[in-house]
Amino acid sequence: MGWFGTRRDVAPSRPPAASAPAPGPQRTAGTLWSDGFGRVGTRALQTLAVLAVLAVGVLAVMELTLVVIPVLIALVLAAAISPLVSGLRRRGVPSMLATWIALLTLVGLLSLVVWAVVRAVINQWEELAESASEGLAELQTLISGLPFEITDEQIGEAQEALQGALASDAVGAGALAGLSATANFVTGFFIMVVVLFFFLKDGPKIWEFLLRPFEGERYARGQRVGAKTVQTLGGYVRGTAIVAAVDAIGIGIGLAIVGVPLVIPLAVLTFLLAFIPLVGATLAGILAALVALVSLGPIEALIVLAIVVGVNQLEGDLLQPIVMGRSLRLHPLMILVALTAGTVLAGITGAVLAVPIAASLWGAVQVWDGPDTPARFARKKRPETV
Repeated sequence: MGWFGTRRDVAPSRPPAASAPAPGPQRTAGTLWSDGFGRVGTRALQTLAVLAVLAVGVLAVMELTLVVIPVLIALVLAAAISPLVSGLRRRGVPSMLATWIALLTLVGLLSLVVWAVVRAVINQWEELAESASEGLAELQTLISGLPFEITDEQIGEAQEALQGALASDAVGAGALAGLSATANFVTGFFIMVVVLFFFLKDGPKIWEFLLRPFEGERYARGQRVGAKTVQTLGGYVRGTAIVAAVDAIGIGIGLAIVGVPLVIPLAVLTFLLAFIPLVGATLAGILAALVALVSLGPIEALIVLAIVVGVNQLEGDLLQPIVMGRSLRLHPLMILVALTAGTVLAGITGAVLAVPIAASLWGAVQVWDGPDTPARFARKKRPETV
């Protein structure tokens, strides 16, 4: 009995059971991709996917070169002469008439250039190839006494390669005679002319049609990219043509003063090779020096080299910054990489088109987020003092 009534038996208290250990974190599929190795693997898979898409695109372009190359050439030429069409329209010339005037002017200029090249070079091409080959042989004799070893086999291989390149159908009778005998060239030329006509006539309308899926900022970005691309391509082509003409005239006058034969074909080749950045002027200078070496002697060859170097320095330090302006803002390393890639993918045509296309892509990056605002990855994040 207790104070409050009958006593009841109370079960003895038991110590609390030890709680079971909490389960550890489960290694699910999601957590496997969230650590350091998982993030690296994710980026690797994304990179492989992007490379696969690029590879498929490159293969498609290589299979469709008969269409892609003429369209790219038409785009570059349209960007180059678009100021003429715009100027005629502002002066009240009907759009169709302005397009035909610009197109016929361009075709006439191109035909004149091709005719001048064929007339000036084709009759002397074999002589030029022979002079270059003999120049290499003469060079072999001059450098035989140098302290470092250059074997006869190496010189012979270089001589055969240069002679074969200069005498090949692709460079001689092909490139300089026009390549017009092949069906692919004729087809591509007509495609280029037709596409060029529509680019000149309806270029802004075509770009507006391509921008229909976009609105707001994306549409404004498309407008900026289109305008910047036309500006970059046009400035590059016009500037390169002016620089090439100055190079050809300057080097041609220098060769004539020294007394080097084959001045006209060498000047024409200088003009044509100037459209290949970095290496074009060097190749033209080497060829001119070889001709001077075999025809006049080593002293005159050194004088020719000095003339070529002087003209190239004048071009690089004075003429290009003034004429080209801001149309080509690429580091020389990027130019070399683009040039190599274009040459591997499309030969001489790729070498000519690679640099303006790369410059256009970089120009698009520079206006990606605004008229003067590059894309985020291309902006300066900190003071760059290197």
